[in-house]
Amino acid sequence: MTIHKILKMGDPRLLKVAHPIKSEHISSSEIQLLIDDLLETMYAVDGAGLAAPQIGINKQVVVFGFKKNPRYPDADGVPETILINPIISLLSNMQEEDWEGCLSVPGIRAKVPRYTKIRYQGLDREGQPIDRTVEGFHARVVQHECDHLIGKLFPMRVKDFSNFGFTEVLFPDLTRAPVAE
Repeated sequence: MTIHKILKMGDPRLLKVAHPIKSEHISSSEIQLLIDDLLETMYAVDGAGLAAPQIGINKQVVVFGFKKNPRYPDADGVPETILINPIISLLSNMQEEDWEGCLSVPGIRAKVPRYTKIRYQGLDREGQPIDRTVEGFHARVVQHECDHLIGKLFPMRVKDFSNFGFTEVLFPDLTRAPVAE
């Protein structure tokens, strides 16, 4: 397994739409190593999630989850999930703005509107179906990570730029801002 360098905003690879993975290729050593590398890289930086395009791999794979994360002390845990070829369905039109950041946009935070309740479907690392209905922080993390698969970074979703800035300016009294990345 390898801890990869995470691409930063400005790299054109982050703006591409990722390619789906054929179900018969999920068990390949290439895809299994990609999943292991994504998990290892995510854990190395205390991330809540990571998408394959963030390490320069243009495939529809995201990983996310944690039991307890020092960067998100108030967040409920999210089950560790490997999600391949995800599909998100909105279960409510209600959106909520909350602080987000991104490993590909280090040091920047913004309030981002996200749907409060979603259903996500896809395949796990064995090619078995995943079908979950989630809300709150879990829903935010899934939407954020899946945005990477369609070439979107969280600043592209910001509606009010008065809530956009550098972490150390927005949260001077905190060593870690209470945000999702």
